Amino acid sequence: MSKNQSATPSDPVSAPFIHLNDVSLRYGESGEGVEALKRLSLNISRGEFTAVVGPSGCGKSTLMRLLSGLTPCSSGKVCIDGKQVNQPLKTVGMAFQNSALLPWRTALENVLLPLEVVEPYRRDFRRDKARFVERARALLARVGLSGAEDLYGWELSGGMQQRVSLCRALVHEPEILLLDEPFGALDAFTREELWDILQQLWLDRGFTAMLVTHDLPEAVYLADSVHVISERPGYVVHTSHIDLPRPRTPELCFTTQFTDYVHELRTHIQRKTLAVGGAGL
Repeated sequence: MSKNQSATPSDPVSAPFIHLNDVSLRYGESGEGVEALKRLSLNISRGEFTAVVGPSGCGKSTLMRLLSGLTPCSSGKVCIDGKQVNQPLKTVGMAFQNSALLPWRTALENVLLPLEVVEPYRRDFRRDKARFVERARALLARVGLSGAEDLYGWELSGGMQQRVSLCRALVHEPEILLLDEPFGALDAFTREELWDILQQLWLDRGFTAMLVTHDLPEAVYLADSVHVISERPGYVVHTSHIDLPRPRTPELCFTTQFTDYVHELRTHIQRKTLAVGGAGL
């Protein structure tokens, strides 16, 4: 069954592509540091789009650092495709709330950056530059930026900068795309436009995606499954499996089924927050 036919494109009976087992992470000295995550377990199938929501400071961004291999866990195990993660991964693309475009490089040059620094592309960059440039131009065209290739970051709107950031994260064709509140600083209209662009890129390319967001409608619109993380130290307190057809359209946001999912997630976040006396989203 294709992604256009099902809201859960991955095979639920297959072994998880991403597997976190009783993962804990403490920053600082033992006994005095801050425990960011505590015995968190999570499974994600290959090709799945998952979202993580929860109160500020609950460890959502820390979770992404663990998956990318940038930060080792204090205990437990993080595995991707059956292999334990113990170093930074080359098969991961990342996009953040701040697009972090290099101001002295054009949009095209920013997109090309991973191909210049990530192996095995780096060793072939000069020889295959024309092919890589064509790949980057095609990605920019795919997100509606044909004609903007030679503009610098300061010449682009916030939404255009985030499109460049998405292209940069995907140009080396990663297996996993990690998205840390990439649309949080954008206006509502631009944000919803980028939801559709990201959804279509995922449908076309089939990568595994994890989105960290405070925006519950955004999580429901984009994801196959949404995991609610507790107050710090974070662990999974609830998972909603989003049974909505693909591709999703803006009209879906006004349906009862969509708003029920949003309400379900908000209820679990508020319930856990009130139980520990914290502040909500």
